[in-house]
Amino acid sequence: MTQQVWTIGDTLAWCREYLVHHDDENPKLSAEWLLAGATGLSRIELYMHFDRPLSMEERDVLRETLKRRGAGEPLQYISGEAAFRHIVVKTSRGVLIPRPETEVLVDVVLEGLADVEAPRVLEVGCGTGCIACSLTREAGTQVVATDVSPEAVACARANVEMLGLEELVEIVECDCVEGVEGAFDCLVSNPPYIPTAELAELPHEVTGFEPSLALDGGADGLVFFDRLVAEALPLVKDGGLFACELHETCLDEAARRLREAGCIDVKVTKDLVGRDRIVSGICRDLQ
Repeated sequence: MTQQVWTIGDTLAWCREYLVHHDDENPKLSAEWLLAGATGLSRIELYMHFDRPLSMEERDVLRETLKRRGAGEPLQYISGEAAFRHIVVKTSRGVLIPRPETEVLVDVVLEGLADVEAPRVLEVGCGTGCIACSLTREAGTQVVATDVSPEAVACARANVEMLGLEELVEIVECDCVEGVEGAFDCLVSNPPYIPTAELAELPHEVTGFEPSLALDGGADGLVFFDRLVAEALPLVKDGGLFACELHETCLDEAARRLREAGCIDVKVTKDLVGRDRIVSGICRDLQ
């Protein structure tokens, strides 16, 4: 019996329909990424080779990744990588996936450090290391980045090595800033900030696969933010910058607490879709 030949065009259409029935929010994009990963072609090249048959090996790879995507697993975990600003970083299960809104946090830091010569940055809760690596690649900053998760530390160190930034970025496994010494020009963090009651409203793609340790910000979404203010802010130089990504419902209260802690020029910055997302301020006499 002659085995059915599956061309790239046929397979792309079938995968798209499969993912529609599995409630994928963007089935066309997911199908393209999965098929590109199985064939080694770019998404554009898929459309240039519509009539090319898939090999049995490619079909086997696609079958497995399609099953994972149909179950809701994020594409970034399936592919093992995620784009962030001007770099691509490795990702792994147990480590928060970089998101576009966090790119705005990097913008805030770069703008705040524009006039600082050879800035030294402290990042708390580094995850994949995307923030630290972006700051160093784009501005030559020296960064000490911490995370309590061994999985995140391993992932971040792998990205630092992959991008050749070992001389400028140090990844430290610790709780908040335990054992970290020195004075920094900037403290930056994308901490767990989803109010606990709102976790149930997040998609299964998030809560079913990404670590709750990196999501749950406590009842008011500010549990870890308060730790940053109490434990990490004293490591920032007088006149240094503090910038933190938070849930849109928490920004006004976070700004108030930051002013109470002695920061000045406190402001809130919106993300790419116009939601309040970043609180920042200048540290004064906190050491």
